Amino acid sequence: MRKYIFNFKILNTLLLFACIHHVHGQSDSLARRKTNDSIRPRLNMDAIYNRPFLTSTKLPVAIGGYIEANTQYRSTDGVSDGLHFQMRRMTLFVSSTMSKKIKFLSELEFEEGTKEINLEYCAMDIEAHPLLNFRGGIIMNPIGAFNQNHDGPRWDFIDRPICATGIIPSTLSNVGMGIHGKYFSHLWIVGYEFYLTNGFDDKVINNTEGRTSLHAGKENPEKFAQSSNGMPLSTGKLAIRHRNIGEMGFSFMQGVYNTWQIEGLKVDHKRKATVFAVDYNTTMLNNKLTIMGEYDRAMVELPGNYTQQFGSLQWGAYTDVIYTVIQKKMFGWEKAKLNMGARFEWVDYNDGRFRETKTNIGDDIKAIVPTIAFRPSGTTVIRLNYRYEWSHDLLNNPEVKSQAIQFGFSSYF
Repeated sequence: MRKYIFNFKILNTLLLFACIHHVHGQSDSLARRKTNDSIRPRLNMDAIYNRPFLTSTKLPVAIGGYIEANTQYRSTDGVSDGLHFQMRRMTLFVSSTMSKKIKFLSELEFEEGTKEINLEYCAMDIEAHPLLNFRGGIIMNPIGAFNQNHDGPRWDFIDRPICATGIIPSTLSNVGMGIHGKYFSHLWIVGYEFYLTNGFDDKVINNTEGRTSLHAGKENPEKFAQSSNGMPLSTGKLAIRHRNIGEMGFSFMQGVYNTWQIEGLKVDHKRKATVFAVDYNTTMLNNKLTIMGEYDRAMVELPGNYTQQFGSLQWGAYTDVIYTVIQKKMFGWEKAKLNMGARFEWVDYNDGRFRETKTNIGDDIKAIVPTIAFRPSGTTVIRLNYRYEWSHDLLNNPEVKSQAIQFGFSSYF
């Protein structure tokens, strides 16, 4: 019965979207589209509101969303399962300015059809001063850049960076509260965020993956109702942007992940998970060349009786290089773009050496991903990727090679 009720609520939401789009088609005086270029440079912390929305003079809310779908042909050491079609995700946004300096935004995501339905963001902002804003609700933890700026139409790559899903479990959001603000001075913008939220649980190490995994530790089904151990997760970020050069961001996240007491009785030591991240982006050559990337490092305190297959140190990095080859009117679109580029990424899930042999521990992945992307407008991308990946198991046995050809699209609506 609960399943039917939930599906009925989803149906009502989709019908609301359909009605608003119908109103938009009937009369421009009733509804209008607030359109943002999906790749226009701003601080990453602004990404949550820097989206195209459909607004109406008859409704107190603005609505938007995006869709992502693709095909994939993948093989590993010459063995393939054939061609697949994938509906990666469909996301709905609802925002509202409830009164002066008070606004609300929510983000509901449907992954792989309805296999996973997640309320990724649902928070209210109250502005006291540009340097001091209060935010509370389900918050996107500001660790790295991709976790906040992850919408599909903004990227020329179909897969998300490995470090932003394997080291930092994108998209990472938790219920909590905190403050954020920005300072402007000529060509410089400085922004900060700091939040206390619920955090990870024991599945960071007690999971089916057989390795240290912050991704597994975020899957607590009760995390929006209560903390797993009563200890808040703290997340903070400082971002600096020069309007003519680009942005640098420095962020951290730390919290106790294990159950260390039960009904007031201490049953274990408090064990912390700590993550540091540095992100960057820049444009040059008259905005034709874009370079962006991120470095993430996770440190997890482990019990002394855990084997070396669980890493206490993990790190990952990626760099995207994108060049606009053509920008002109094409196929009826006034400002269409053809981009070419590549992503370089490397993740090490267990950074260290075996105590017995002093040889390097494996469990790492490296990949190169060339891309060709056509953007008929700033809010839509059609992309062709080729992925070549090398990976080692824990014991550094001969590497496994994987290849994938992917074609797909992503667009705001």
